[in-house]
Amino acid sequence: MSILNNALSGAVASQLALSASSQNIANLQTKGYTRQSALLSAVAPAAGSSQAGNGVRVTELMRFSDSYKTQQMWRSASDLGAHSQTQPYLTQLEKVMGDDTASLSSGVDGFFAALNSVAGVDPTSTPLRQQVVTAAGLLAQRFNSMNNVYNAQLQSVRQQRSALVDSANTTIASIASLNAQIANANATGSNPSALIDARDQAIDSLAGQMGLEVSDQPDGTRNVSLKTGQSLVLGGVAGKLSVSGGAAQTFTLTFAGTTFDLDTTKAGGQLGGLSVYEQDTLLPLQQGVAEMAQQIADKVNTQLKAGYAMDGSAGKPLFVYNPGSTSNMLEVADGYQTSDLAFSGDGKPGDTGNLQQLVAIKSQTITMTKIGTVLISDADTQLVGRLAVDSQQNKGALKTAQTMRDQAVADWQSTSGVNQDEEAVHLVEYQNMYQANMKVMSVANALFDATLQMMG
Repeated sequence: MSILNNALSGAVASQLALSASSQNIANLQTKGYTRQSALLSAVAPAAGSSQAGNGVRVTELMRFSDSYKTQQMWRSASDLGAHSQTQPYLTQLEKVMGDDTASLSSGVDGFFAALNSVAGVDPTSTPLRQQVVTAAGLLAQRFNSMNNVYNAQLQSVRQQRSALVDSANTTIASIASLNAQIANANATGSNPSALIDARDQAIDSLAGQMGLEVSDQPDGTRNVSLKTGQSLVLGGVAGKLSVSGGAAQTFTLTFAGTTFDLDTTKAGGQLGGLSVYEQDTLLPLQQGVAEMAQQIADKVNTQLKAGYAMDGSAGKPLFVYNPGSTSNMLEVADGYQTSDLAFSGDGKPGDTGNLQQLVAIKSQTITMTKIGTVLISDADTQLVGRLAVDSQQNKGALKTAQTMRDQAVADWQSTSGVNQDEEAVHLVEYQNMYQANMKVMSVANALFDATLQMMG
């Protein structure tokens, strides 16, 4: 009977092991699936027994999971998310600001070239004066177009962050729910592997959206918090992110009835990357272009007011700077005529004294907050150069982050992923184990029958 019991335990154990291998093979292409294996151990004989043992048993279904590799995968997801979200915006601005047909430099050059043409031919020529007014309108249009690009990006960034908050809240609630289910499964002796896989996939998704700190708990749950320390998930309790405001978004986290303000530039992941891009690149660029437009307009208007128009009247301002406008930041003054251009310095129609001063403005300097004092002719080039540096740095960081992510996923896969060849070997081994135990059971039955015949 002991032989029969041992063989039966071996057959049952091999069936369970075969079931685990079949589950692994079935999930060969399932993203985030962690392979399992039956852990076998010998059943020792009772004290004082002369038997060799009481067979084998499956002590647990073991998950092949390395906490360090999993954490590395989540950290790399956060770094990748931060840089991948900002690069499309940087690339778009590089193309727009670096395009000769649309750049501010070309507009500035065109305006002062028109002034030069008047100075070199005839300051009273109506067609040449019209070229100046037209060039002024084109310059204003370029500033407005560039400002519109910035405003469109700002709107897109803010909409994207709002969508990220909504998505993150759904994921946070899912993690808390799965934590509760896992704790209950562990308490009742059920296999929680599928639930753990689903939770870890949710954490990986959330890690791409913001930087996380994850800690394991004795009951199998995982607590999740932001890198800045605020809790997102504690056991089965979930926090909730909120965003409010229009042009100036504010972010808060409510957890267990307490609300905290969040600095999203420190959040990491996609949310942090977008916030850093807005604060460190997009808004400074928009401010620089606005300062450039304002100071060029002020210099030209001031100089024009110092001269005289065709009829001998005092000069009028050519540009109107509207700092509060979202679409018409810079305009040519309404109803401005070619005869209003105050090129004369002494009131005589053919004089070019003030015109020469207008031409010289291009060689003057302006001051921009993030760049400092630069020549008007170099201002746009400085802005584009600063943008190019930011873009190249982000591209380098993105390439590194992608490499780190790929390596982290490969490391995780080497431990937790299903290896088809390895599982094929296991199938053969467990099949042989099952067949051998069935053979032992056949031998035990034969011995038992022989014993009965002898006794009969």
